Amino acid sequence: MLLEVPAACSLEMVGDVVEERQAGVNAGFFAGIAEEWRDRVQAYVDAEGSPSAVPTWPDIEYKKNSFLNLYLSPKDGSVQGNMLAAMRDHKLSLCPACGEAGAPNTLDHYLPKGLYPHFCVTPYNLFPMCDACQTNKKDKTGDAADPKFFIHPYFDVFAANQVLQLTIEPPFDAPAFEFGAVPQLPAPQRALVNRHVKELGIVQRYARFFRNQHQRLLRLCQKLREEDLDVETNLGFFRDNAAVPTRNSWEHVFYSAVLCNADMLVYLRDGDFPDYR
Repeated sequence: MLLEVPAACSLEMVGDVVEERQAGVNAGFFAGIAEEWRDRVQAYVDAEGSPSAVPTWPDIEYKKNSFLNLYLSPKDGSVQGNMLAAMRDHKLSLCPACGEAGAPNTLDHYLPKGLYPHFCVTPYNLFPMCDACQTNKKDKTGDAADPKFFIHPYFDVFAANQVLQLTIEPPFDAPAFEFGAVPQLPAPQRALVNRHVKELGIVQRYARFFRNQHQRLLRLCQKLREEDLDVETNLGFFRDNAAVPTRNSWEHVFYSAVLCNADMLVYLRDGDFPDYR
């Protein structure tokens, strides 16, 4: 899901944090690295967070905890504390990394704070994420074969469109499915989506949702048939409603797959359903 960029300016955050540190024991350290820190944040923005283009900063490793404490233990009223509170006070009803319903209750660092502590309070490096995605993501960024594993929620603008596709295979009373990138995407974007899905373990998690959603679908269609209501039209209402805030929500992907499957629609209109009561 493509997110609106954070309200707080990532470059201004550097200057504001450095200024606040001038009354503390690390005043000299932060004043001395301020210019390079700002340059590295600018480089992150210019590279759109791509881990292959954003180097680590070995020279600040000995002061790593001083950076991490900005995120882990912000003082009340501090500039970074106010920014973090604002970013946690979001209105999202699903995880922007995977599309699963439920308000994400934590912030993730796109480039992990353990490897890039100088980006731990960079707004462009922070976004809401569900616990399951964060557990799977950990400190991963990429590898030699695939230097970028994850879609960036602020820079990868193609994610504003539907990038996930579900294919449902018969028998439709107990179907199998395939889940991955929309095949019409350009090859680099398609590969990135598939890596993102793999590394966050989304297929395994979607499987449980799919089983439960399929049972709900059959109960819904049985009721529609009993009330002499058009199955396809009403499923279209469910699909369109699930398109907000993103067409990559799990429900929208599910109903889109159903409505694109002519054989499944015939089954839903006329087939014999198993008893899921």
